[in-house]
Amino acid sequence: MTNSNRLFYGSCFALITTAFSFSIRAGILPQLGEAFSLSAQQLGFINSMWFLGFPISMILGGLFYHTIGPKKIMQFAFIAHALGIVLTIYSGGYVGLLISTLLIGIGNGCTEAACNPMIADAYEGKQMNTLLNRFHMWFPGGIVLGSLISKFMTDASLGWQTQIWVIVIPTLIYAYLFYGQEFPKPKVEAATSVGENFKAMATPIYIFILGCMALTAISEFGPQQWTSLIMQNSGAQPMVILALITGLMAVGRYFGGDIVHKFDQTGVLLGSAVLAAIGIFLFSTQTGSMVYVAAIFFALGICYFWPNMIGFVAEKIPASGALGMSIVGGMGMFSSSIFQPIIGGWIDSSTAEQAANGLTGTALDLAAGQQTLTYMIGFPGVLIILFTILYFWQRNPKTATA
Repeated sequence: MTNSNRLFYGSCFALITTAFSFSIRAGILPQLGEAFSLSAQQLGFINSMWFLGFPISMILGGLFYHTIGPKKIMQFAFIAHALGIVLTIYSGGYVGLLISTLLIGIGNGCTEAACNPMIADAYEGKQMNTLLNRFHMWFPGGIVLGSLISKFMTDASLGWQTQIWVIVIPTLIYAYLFYGQEFPKPKVEAATSVGENFKAMATPIYIFILGCMALTAISEFGPQQWTSLIMQNSGAQPMVILALITGLMAVGRYFGGDIVHKFDQTGVLLGSAVLAAIGIFLFSTQTGSMVYVAAIFFALGICYFWPNMIGFVAEKIPASGALGMSIVGGMGMFSSSIFQPIIGGWIDSSTAEQAANGLTGTALDLAAGQQTLTYMIGFPGVLIILFTILYFWQRNPKTATA
């Protein structure tokens, strides 16, 4: 008999593993740069491997979900996570970090590919939306824990290798919770052939959502992954900023089911884009305690992006199945992978430009970081337009399912 609660908790710990790999890596970026003499662009390429591994395994996992099932996908996730953690610690340099980070990203993508449709198969309607939001609550929730752990360990002069070992803890917990469990069978409507899945995805609404996902993901992950480098001279604590953002996201997602039920996914997504744009604008202009105010706006903005993009596909385009959810998620991570080295390049070029203006030291780093953030405002800015279109599109009964 399927133990839905144990599977749900196992899914949450698997997502905490993903969150730890994100936040702890963000916290140790300065240490990695110093230890291996890496430029911001090289650190961006290392970050991009985390995001590139995600879509590879998400899309493959979605493609074969109905053939091999979520259990085998999560077994592969455990292997990839374990190898990635060990190889990161013993990487020895730039190339080793690229490979190990790719493996961790593959494990993270398997988690999304297996757990999103598994929860959608195990629960219905409002409960499905509620639990998808609560499942995704543990990504920011895990980032809060990982950020604070990284800060305390860094303050205690513990090396980056020791911090990476912490990721092993949730990895072993999710492996234990999944071990020996029976997984739910796919819903009949979603368990159509791959051809039917692709037919459902070859529609204007799905393609539109795919494009939106590319921008929602980088709106969320762009500023967050570079918190330590961009915010270290803002007059606020970078890892406290990250913990504040993700803590608010976790609380917001816990209550996400009721909010989505009241405003619908389209209304929530539009409001989110507005708040995210305000948050990034404030990040790019404010210092000191106002940075924490910016963090609040940003957190409320990006809070509902990811679970509601996935939930939109599950609810409004159900025939796309697990593959449809995985490809949307994969697009988000692929977009983030592409933009990570670009953002690193923006930091390098902004630093050179501000240095040419005569700035040095912390003033130089602050100006370069804020200039880089002004470029990132464009991501949620475009989303405001796109989600306005989606809002009215879905209220037209003739085109809502087109």
